[in-house]
Amino acid sequence: MQLTKYTDYAFRTLIFLGIQPPAELITITKVAGHFDIPRNHLVKIVHNLGKLGYVETVRGKGGGIRLARPASRISLREVVEAMEEKLEPVNCQQPSCPIVAVCKLKSVLADAQEAFLAVLGNYTLADLQHEPQQLRKLLKLHVVDG
Repeated sequence: MQLTKYTDYAFRTLIFLGIQPPAELITITKVAGHFDIPRNHLVKIVHNLGKLGYVETVRGKGGGIRLARPASRISLREVVEAMEEKLEPVNCQQPSCPIVAVCKLKSVLADAQEAFLAVLGNYTLADLQHEPQQLRKLLKLHVVDG
């Protein structure tokens, strides 16, 4: 299963926010710059992450974004299910498939997808940040001691 760029960028944003000091507000422009993501596209993603309760947004001068809850309480499965519009592995109707009545491909892929999601359910955003100093270094952020 391949995730959309929308979900990929959502994860990058969450990881970036997760390695920041908890109270620090980060601009969307800063996140976009570190990952070379079009800012306008990221605005839509961050808006959705905010509606879903993963990100807190603060408007106005000095505003920005930060995680709305601890990284350990953000399930990777939940993020994927919330960000992906369709999780259907195949669409047998477009174009109409003549063997749909007896074909098992759709059910096999559905089982595989459920296994994929089950594995994601075992991990949180915190699991993706087990080396925050390395992440900060790779993103050319100030490396904090400790």
